[in-house]
Amino acid sequence: MRATGAAPVTIRRLSEPEDWKAQLAADVRAGLTATPKRLPSKYFYDARGSELFEQITELPEYYLTRAETQILQRDAKAIVSMVRPDEIVELGSGSSMKTRILLETMHDLQFGNRYVPIDVSQAALEEALQALCSEYPWLEIDGLIGDFATDLHTMRRRGTRLIIFLGSTVGNFEPEMRAPFLAEVRRTMTQGDAFLLGVDLVKEEPRMVAAYDDAAGITAQFNLNILRVVNRELDGDVPIDGFEHVTRFLPGCVCMEQSLRATRAMDARLDTIDLDVSFEAGEEIFTEKSCKFTRDMVEDAFTAAGLELRTWFVDDAVDFGLVLGGLPMPADQAPASL
Repeated sequence: MRATGAAPVTIRRLSEPEDWKAQLAADVRAGLTATPKRLPSKYFYDARGSELFEQITELPEYYLTRAETQILQRDAKAIVSMVRPDEIVELGSGSSMKTRILLETMHDLQFGNRYVPIDVSQAALEEALQALCSEYPWLEIDGLIGDFATDLHTMRRRGTRLIIFLGSTVGNFEPEMRAPFLAEVRRTMTQGDAFLLGVDLVKEEPRMVAAYDDAAGITAQFNLNILRVVNRELDGDVPIDGFEHVTRFLPGCVCMEQSLRATRAMDARLDTIDLDVSFEAGEEIFTEKSCKFTRDMVEDAFTAAGLELRTWFVDDAVDFGLVLGGLPMPADQAPASL
């Protein structure tokens, strides 16, 4: 992937491919036999799903990426200077577009030169790393294919880490899953490491709804893509044209919720797992929650996981937050140092 003399690039799996397929089969069987039906959002992200999501980030209704990028462009130097990382570890890296700001800053300030992106999609990871190879010949890249929610503990360490989880992807975790995830992040950290978390902030409902139900219908295609993944991987015939995209705000959990609603009564079969499924007209398959946050909510979640919120950055419109945290400092250490 890279010319001789340049920094090395590796791509490896955190778990074997058959483990992923077995997990998909188990998740789909459990989800489509449950009441109500559901499918885990991590299965959106095959090559087509990753491509559609990149299109979503450029939509006028989808303010999240623009707001987070503004913060990074303004505050990356402060973030990197506080952490002084030897490596940047990115959870759910995707195209790594926003991460370039942090990588360039780390290089400019002459700290580390190692990048460890983790993504469930091998195709998306390979495409992103190909671009990074040509742009940053100084960058050592250790790409990891896997589920960071379960495979994080298997990563190799090389010095001080800045672990980043951008895009408010943490909002996709159900509230009861968020605490174990943050606790797992904490277990991978040592004193001096830092965790940079992107969170979408609570705002007026119409803007939040529009961000997940765009006029061009790209989000609807993205939502429907999970059925294509299920059909392809499990030899299924779920009628994709028989479902429509639905999004709604749930005040109780401060979340946007996405689902697929059957427009007619249908039957489907998944041969690989020997499963027959029926859908009633109007029945929904729940696919994703995108929870929103306040500073107090984030601070409470960090504290429960044994993390300390150090610094809070927001964009000019206060639409989005970047939260920098780490392990609680020893009592004799000055708060200004990380």
